[in-house]
Amino acid sequence: MTLLALAVSGRGVVRSDEPAVFADDEGFLRGRAAFETTRVYAGRPFRLDAHLDRFANSAARLNLPELDRALFHGLTEQALAAAGQPDCFVRLYMTPGREGRGQPVSLVLVESLPPELEETRKRGIRVISLPLGLEPSLLGGVKSTSYALNMVAVDEAKRRGSDDAVFLGPQGVVMEGPTTNFWWRQGNVLFTPALELGILQGVTRGALIELAVDAGYEVEVGVYPLDALAGAEEAFTSSAVREVMPVVALDGEPIGDGVPGPAAKELQAELRRSALSG
Repeated sequence: MTLLALAVSGRGVVRSDEPAVFADDEGFLRGRAAFETTRVYAGRPFRLDAHLDRFANSAARLNLPELDRALFHGLTEQALAAAGQPDCFVRLYMTPGREGRGQPVSLVLVESLPPELEETRKRGIRVISLPLGLEPSLLGGVKSTSYALNMVAVDEAKRRGSDDAVFLGPQGVVMEGPTTNFWWRQGNVLFTPALELGILQGVTRGALIELAVDAGYEVEVGVYPLDALAGAEEAFTSSAVREVMPVVALDGEPIGDGVPGPAAKELQAELRRSALSG
């Protein structure tokens, strides 16, 4: 991925190699910052207002200043115009600013899509399960920059010869991935963990619930053990950048036939169609 453009509050578009935050910014010092990521289709960010709704909630939970939605709309438009790339993704950040100064910093980054994304989708990904054993925390459902655990989980998956991970909560229930929501299918029913577990309310997850019902699937949201995922006919994840990503193996064992399944392929096509139709 390549940083294509950067827009900063109070400065507008700046060079992508130009510093945007100070070393004593609380987002860097303490990880107290909120962010959102959404994919851009034909120059239009996907469900940007839904992302801003979640962004505002994360900011409030982190005791950041009230989110300036108009500012982020403007910064996003400026950054996308500067990037000149119709198919990409954007990251939106807000930090409290420099320690003790109380002046928040808002940033919008435009980045290129991972070049290997479609090839990975064709083969599917392998995941490992990682027990957390934690009850929903004070930051449950918050998208903050305190992402060390998430990144270490991906590193551990790769160390074990897989691509990603799925977190397990108390009693080994399936929760979410480091940057994704999880889904699996039995027959015509799609299962996904409930938000009450403290997982992130994925915007793409919400879109897929609508699209799946329209496509004739039943969607069941609840609390499920790892065996439910392991014994599924197929599984996949959902996220802004990866969209629908088939999961073909769990802890070294195949899920279903060990290849991307039909629901993942159908919902990926429906998601892309919905995004491009506006």
